[in-house]
Amino acid sequence: MQDDKATEMKPAGVLSDAIRDVKNAAADRSDVVVDLRDAHRMRLELLAAELEPVFADVPTAIDYFDFTISSGLQPRLWIDAVSHVALGRDRRTYRFLRDTRTGRMVMAESTDPKRVAEQVTRYIAERIVERQQMMEGGTEAALPDFARLPAAEAHAPVRAPERQLWPNLLSGFGLIVAGAVAGIALMAALYWLSLAAGVRF
Repeated sequence: MQDDKATEMKPAGVLSDAIRDVKNAAADRSDVVVDLRDAHRMRLELLAAELEPVFADVPTAIDYFDFTISSGLQPRLWIDAVSHVALGRDRRTYRFLRDTRTGRMVMAESTDPKRVAEQVTRYIAERIVERQQMMEGGTEAALPDFARLPAAEAHAPVRAPERQLWPNLLSGFGLIVAGAVAGIALMAALYWLSLAAGVRF
């Protein structure tokens, strides 16, 4: 009976060992994921520290920049709503990305955080200048010529090109002369006919 009980309990022990092994493996994988996430976040924090003076110089009136590191499996340093910095597959390459209507654009890519920080700084400066131009009406230069016309001229109906005046007058005068000559010829013919009829009588 004791042998039977030992035989019955052995599979349970094997299963419990297997469950413990699976849990340990899952914990190891979780540790790896956490380590990777923490490593990603640490590298992004180094880049954020490099950009901290730039972030501090942005006027407080401009509120469309984020400058935050998001949490998750793949942390990202967000610059604004459409651009961020993430790490590549090698976990060492910084990739400055921007979402556009045609897809995602790589603005900068390097293992050197200073080079990526320079591109991010330039991008922030361009966005600030664009905002200033919009506030000052400087975007008119990018509009078509007709959009820069005064309101009265921009909405005026398009006129057809004026025809030359003298050819029209000359052609009309020619028609009048031709009609007059034809009338004189007809009157002369009738006059001669009437004379001829008078001579017969």
